[in-house]
Amino acid sequence: MDTGAGDGLYHGRSTHPHRRILGKALAAHPWRGVPGSIEPHQAHPTGASPPPPCYSPGDMRILFITATRIGDAVLSTGLLAHLLQQHPQARVTIACGPAAAAVFERMPRRDRTLIVEKRRHDLHWPLLWSRVATTLWDLVVDLRGSALSYLIPTRRRAILRGGRRDGPKLAHLATALKLATPPLPTAWTAPEDRAKANTLLPSGILIGLGPTASWPGKAWPGDRFAALFQALRTGPLANATPVIFAGPGPAEAAMAAPLRHALPDAIDLTGRLTLPEASACLARCAIFIGNDSGLMHLAAAAGTPTLGLFGPTPATEYAPAGPHAAAAVAPGPPGAAPMSALTTEAALTLALTLLPPPTPSPNLLSA
Repeated sequence: MDTGAGDGLYHGRSTHPHRRILGKALAAHPWRGVPGSIEPHQAHPTGASPPPPCYSPGDMRILFITATRIGDAVLSTGLLAHLLQQHPQARVTIACGPAAAAVFERMPRRDRTLIVEKRRHDLHWPLLWSRVATTLWDLVVDLRGSALSYLIPTRRRAILRGGRRDGPKLAHLATALKLATPPLPTAWTAPEDRAKANTLLPSGILIGLGPTASWPGKAWPGDRFAALFQALRTGPLANATPVIFAGPGPAEAAMAAPLRHALPDAIDLTGRLTLPEASACLARCAIFIGNDSGLMHLAAAAGTPTLGLFGPTPATEYAPAGPHAAAAVAPGPPGAAPMSALTTEAALTLALTLLPPPTPSPNLLSA
């Protein structure tokens, strides 16, 4: 892997406008010099100070600073999988937001996870620095484009250029490592997650439905989810069972309620799963249909045929990325169309393209 200077890569001194600000904050900050490690395979707030991990001489130490949101964190997993494949001796420390931490819970060779909780005046960055500055890293990958990365001792650094860009978010992330072909996201699970999925889900054909989103304007109407499910159950996915996926909390439950009422026979997993368990359950589904959300990205990363539903958010940037994935986009101004403009028929047409072609019956084959 080439991590030399180039697009998305920075080395040496920088005139980054936040570097001077962060430097002053670090100089005055009471946490400066506090040991910066946590127990292996655990996640702790950046304020915790457990004993440092022990590294072997052959280990490659990678610090990977990634997103606060689940969807963006899932999109970054492809880069991690690439690094693990390229560097079999790598041990990785993840720095991410609280909601995203579970995305990496089952990741192989994850040494630790540092939770970056946002603080006033950006003081979360000096606090994170105090936890990582005592280690000489072999590689620092910073997908947040923070000034912090210029002040961390490392042999190499790969820093994503900040700001929004046209085109897929996945391709933008890949520029941090100078990869021409963006690696697809992955979803890591453990045997206990797959066992939980087998306990919760029946055998047979399952259709995953994700009716929630981070805000109501991104949510497709529940009656259209139900109509699309019925069209699939009476068509190519005969006798399928609906499975409703939603996160914890009253807001998610309220957003999923119309679909629960429309499909009383559905298996309702709202608020019942960790993210690794959700990945294992999603992998059991013949197809997942959901709003633009972290669950949508997780389904695609799990390899499940995934149809993302888009209206007021840009599908050109955040369409699901997976081996079998597509985006149904509401007609209207790009990135500003109402979800109500997306018809059931349009979504069904795209959903059918994600399903394998029907197998001819034995009678037809012998004719």
